[in-house]
Amino acid sequence: MEPNPSSNNNTMMQQPGGGCIEISMEVHRVAPPPPRSTIQKLGSSLKETLFPDDPLRQFKGKSTKRKWILGAQYIFPVLCWAPNYTLSCFKSDIVAGLTIASLAIPQGISYAKLANLPPIVGLYSSFVPPIVYAVLGSSKDLAVGPVSIASLIMGSMLSVQVSPIKDSVLFLQLAFTSTFFAGLFQASLGILRLGFIIDFLSKATLIGFMAGAAIIVSLQQLKALLGIVHFTKEMGLVPVLSSVFHKTNEWSWQTIVMGFFFLVFLLGTRHVGTKKPRLFWISAGAPLVSVVISTLVVFAFKAQNHGISVIGNLQEGLNPPSWNMLHFHGSHIGLVIKTGFITGIISLTEGIAVARTFAAIRNYKVDGNKEMIAIGLMNMVGSSTSCYVTTGAFSRSAVNHNAGAKTAFSNIVMAITVMVTLLFLMPLFRYTPNVVLGAIIITAVVGLIDIPAAYQIWKVDKYDFLVTICAFFGVIFISVQEGLAIAVGLSIFKVLLQMTRPKTVVLGNIPGTDIYRNIHQYKDAVRVPGFLILSIEAAINFTNTTYLNERISRWIEDYQEEESSKHSCLRFLILELSAVSAIDTSGVSFLIELK
Repeated sequence: MEPNPSSNNNTMMQQPGGGCIEISMEVHRVAPPPPRSTIQKLGSSLKETLFPDDPLRQFKGKSTKRKWILGAQYIFPVLCWAPNYTLSCFKSDIVAGLTIASLAIPQGISYAKLANLPPIVGLYSSFVPPIVYAVLGSSKDLAVGPVSIASLIMGSMLSVQVSPIKDSVLFLQLAFTSTFFAGLFQASLGILRLGFIIDFLSKATLIGFMAGAAIIVSLQQLKALLGIVHFTKEMGLVPVLSSVFHKTNEWSWQTIVMGFFFLVFLLGTRHVGTKKPRLFWISAGAPLVSVVISTLVVFAFKAQNHGISVIGNLQEGLNPPSWNMLHFHGSHIGLVIKTGFITGIISLTEGIAVARTFAAIRNYKVDGNKEMIAIGLMNMVGSSTSCYVTTGAFSRSAVNHNAGAKTAFSNIVMAITVMVTLLFLMPLFRYTPNVVLGAIIITAVVGLIDIPAAYQIWKVDKYDFLVTICAFFGVIFISVQEGLAIAVGLSIFKVLLQMTRPKTVVLGNIPGTDIYRNIHQYKDAVRVPGFLILSIEAAINFTNTTYLNERISRWIEDYQEEESSKHSCLRFLILELSAVSAIDTSGVSFLIELK
């Protein structure tokens, strides 16, 4: 017979210190949820899974005209800020755009070489993609362009099968095709509302991966800093160091002196900019100043004839179309899809993380799914205009933020500056030494090594620290993609472990209160004689019911062994399930069997 919803029952409970107290308990009947059809349940579940932000809510109760306006603003965020754009914002964006352009030009050339692509492609990638993002992106601070990690991954993965020197045209075609697939994956994640996939790259994974990649990128620049001509194509720590010390006869003291000078200069200006954000312009302009000074030195002293290698002639003009270079068939299709997926996920993770960071600082919201669509379409358009993978870089975005950017128009200013460079200034880079580009890359990636964050992970979670270490050593000793795969695999294994081995704890009473807490965490908590109170702190489903059955049985056996000497027997088993978010059919069967 079911109890009366408001009936009162009196129960005697023995206190931990002896004696009994009478507790009056009011029993309330659990009401079943309102009946819903299967279609309604499925629709509600899909809505909560794919549309937790309810993007259509803004259209409710609006006129047809207003709905069209809101729809256009949702697809093109530029329509949100452009109608209210002011002269004050224009001045701020001009300053910010010119500032990040001074950083983007030398970085674009450097990162293209890191990807084993012609230097001019790096400048192309700093022209078209920023314009596309300014129209489709929702971040006010994100500065778009090539980034070091994506450049390294693309260059290393494609060069495994195709030589960038012997088959330069094919390598360029594969790079553009990989960029197209990267953009396709990114846009698809946003359109299908599958952004949670990038969450599998945990903070612990990214910190270890970024630090390892920064080491590999820096080691690769030893070729330029030492003037070595014949350098290994492998990315691992051992092959690189072996190549360095086996080619000492190729070391150029002129190159080493120039590289050391500019590396110290760039690192010094970076330190000033980090310690004093108001002096951001020093670190932002240092790369361009280094390029100008080194180019003048090489030109004045004819240093290219004395062991210092230079970029050479760069093609003038704007981005040539490259849609005819996209190859969706042939023996390399698997390679470009794999490369596009990995570079797309990595660059997308970095771009969204940077956008959210500065949005939190300036107290505005960034829609992650819209950002995925914007970055994806930006790369798809870029692949057709001689660009490779681009995203929002932290260093460039930090300079953009500190320079006072108000809207995404600063990206357009940067693109116009790069356009002028492409049209009129390319001959000036003919004598730019490669050693300076190597110093610029090292200065840019050294900030990716975040030792305080790794130490914080060590203090909080040792397993996460293991993931960080595996990602770090996997990247520097095996390869970039294998190191990332190992770290992601360990992170997924941790999630599966938490699902299949949920935490169960014994609760005890805090004397003088009706509060029950973990007896192993709270020293004052004591067990109630005759009662075993267990808290299950995870969903109960088919993956963990067997474990829970065995673990609870062991709790019961342990209790009986401990209490047998006290002549106290177990009378009640109480399961505290407030932390259980869901129970499936296997979980229901488990509870019935346990009873």
